[in-house]
Amino acid sequence: MSDAPPHQPAELVRRRRMTIALSIGVALVVIAVIGVGVVTSLGGRGAGTGGAEPATATETADVVERPTPTATTQPPTPVAVEPALAPHVQAQVDYALAYWKDYNPQYGVLGITDCVNFASQTLIARGWEQDDEWYNDPADVYKASASWRSSTSFRDWLATRPDLATPLDDTQRDQVEVGDIAQFDWDDSGDRDHTGIVTKVERTAAGTKIYFAGHTLDSDYRDVDTAITVDHPGGTAYYWSLEQ
Repeated sequence: MSDAPPHQPAELVRRRRMTIALSIGVALVVIAVIGVGVVTSLGGRGAGTGGAEPATATETADVVERPTPTATTQPPTPVAVEPALAPHVQAQVDYALAYWKDYNPQYGVLGITDCVNFASQTLIARGWEQDDEWYNDPADVYKASASWRSSTSFRDWLATRPDLATPLDDTQRDQVEVGDIAQFDWDDSGDRDHTGIVTKVERTAAGTKIYFAGHTLDSDYRDVDTAITVDHPGGTAYYWSLEQ
């Protein structure tokens, strides 16, 4: 037989239940404390990102006056504006720009030396009239006058017609105008190897740039400087300032 009192097992059970209840209570308190800490932490973070004061600081920073930016590139070189062309010159240039590539079937083609034939056509469009020394043959362009077919002969004929044209060399290019005649001596032999019609003139502080249209090397705005330095190094340009 055991010497323990008969009520001892019941008392032990009661104590164990109290101990368990106390443990559960402590655990709930700990959980509650941790929960409050988390909520507090999250609330602090929200105030840092969405609160009024930081937003106000950002807005203030955005409205700080900034200096006006200044240009760092040089302005483009001004180009003098050419006056409007006279109607007869406009008609000549229009013809040149219409037929520099698509040849006019009304005129024949002088093979690979068609430049003066084309220049002569533009002069007809300008209003010049053919005569006994400068004329085309509609049936056979090879029977046209030499002055219609040859750059050198064209030069020689113009030299006898001061009423029509005044000769200029390349140092006088500032006097050249749209519609004038450009001629070239590619090899410094004294003759003329090519003829074109001036279609654009640019005048700047750096100098005068001239562009021309022509056949043979079909072109509408060929650069004179490129022609005498790149295409034909050592070439020389000449011009005829047209009076009519």
